[in-house]
Amino acid sequence: MGKIKCSELRKKNKDDLTKQLDELKTELAQLRVAKVTGGAASKLSKIRVIRKSIARVHIVMHQKQKENLRKFYKGKKYKPLDLRPKKTRAIRKALSSHEKGLKSAKELHKLRSFPQRRFAVKA
Repeated sequence: MGKIKCSELRKKNKDDLTKQLDELKTELAQLRVAKVTGGAASKLSKIRVIRKSIARVHIVMHQKQKENLRKFYKGKKYKPLDLRPKKTRAIRKALSSHEKGLKSAKELHKLRSFPQRRFAVKA
């Protein structure tokens, strides 16, 4: 197996991806044995390609899993932390616009007791 592209992997389903991952891992194990026994230089250079291919398969599997989780939690009230928007800590902890508008009982009483005074302006 040579270099594989992520675009090709995205078209495959989960079973095919796991099967391909197993094949790549067995091939890597064979190449490592060849390295120890003093194999050809072409086999040694292929180790890097296979490692990167394994990483690509893992990436695509993870992306698909995350995409399915996003679909599952879409419209739900609570989401896992890794599916929530990152933003900054300050923005996440800030009050919502609704919470900003709320007034305490004491403040409401004060506003009722001492409403804003209206002045007639002489033209």
